Amino acid sequence: AVYEDEHLLVVSKPSGLLTVPGRSASLQDCAVSRLRARYPDATGPLVVHRLDMDTSGLMVVALGAEAHRNLSRQFHERETQKKYIALLDGVWCQESGVIDLPFRLDVDNRPIQIYDEIHGKMGITHWQKLAIEGQFTRIEFTPITGRTHQLRLHAYHEKGLGIPIVGDPFYGRGTGPGQMKLHACELAFTHPMT
Repeated sequence: AVYEDEHLLVVSKPSGLLTVPGRSASLQDCAVSRLRARYPDATGPLVVHRLDMDTSGLMVVALGAEAHRNLSRQFHERETQKKYIALLDGVWCQESGVIDLPFRLDVDNRPIQIYDEIHGKMGITHWQKLAIEGQFTRIEFTPITGRTHQLRLHAYHEKGLGIPIVGDPFYGRGTGPGQMKLHACELAFTHPMT
């Protein structure tokens, strides 16, 4: 745990680990099962928000039902703030900007998300270039909305940055779990009890 008190934890999830169990028996190892084993007295569902399996970084976990309700409301009402650092698989020259793209699940190719001006829901991300590192670009993403694969789609799509995140197995050249260079580095919220 990065932070721990009687009401909540902030943990750093590694890339390649699911947040919650998958459907098959081989996908039962996840952040929640590890936390349940370590905190057997915790009540409630623990998980307040999720990170994609391939995304690493900070997650807040509620240890009780009241804390879970409060934190879940904060995420739902967009009262939290999150920042991510990504390494893009190419050189991006602009300094900063905002991406707002409507997208939705590709029902024939789950869990892939696709750009859709008609049926998509808007995803909004602020971004700032931090550095060019050889053939890669380090970017800071600040998502305003919190949609599935939002930062991944905003990075790779031609109407976004047009460059996938290094190691992304869905939208880039990644070949397996644990390779993607997207890290949730900052998480701000109001303590649910104090």
